[in-house]
Amino acid sequence: MAAIEVNGKSYEVDEEGYLVNLAEWNEDVGKLLAEGEKIDMTPSHWEVVNFLRDYYNEFQIAPAVRVLTKAIGKKLGPEKGNSQYLYELFPYGPAKQACKIAGLPKPTGCI
Repeated sequence: MAAIEVNGKSYEVDEEGYLVNLAEWNEDVGKLLAEGEKIDMTPSHWEVVNFLRDYYNEFQIAPAVRVLTKAIGKKLGPEKGNSQYLYELFPYGPAKQACKIAGLPKPTGCI
């Protein structure tokens, strides 16, 4: 199994770069995972990442993009709960990329 190193500590990742132990995630790990995805994290990015982590803690599942879009729309408003906004932040798939950065498993249904 592969690993990434952050601040001298090693973190296991799977073959696609998703964190293996969700409990080990912290913002520094998220920043490194974001760099690997070529994403420069802004407060808007962190808002989605933190939303996903809360969602996962509540429902024990990483949402697919349609579910993510609807849930964000309910909580953060319609201007953020739409595919265009989310794809601007995470161009290679909002659910897939944001979940990886958030230290969550790959959402079901993502290729």
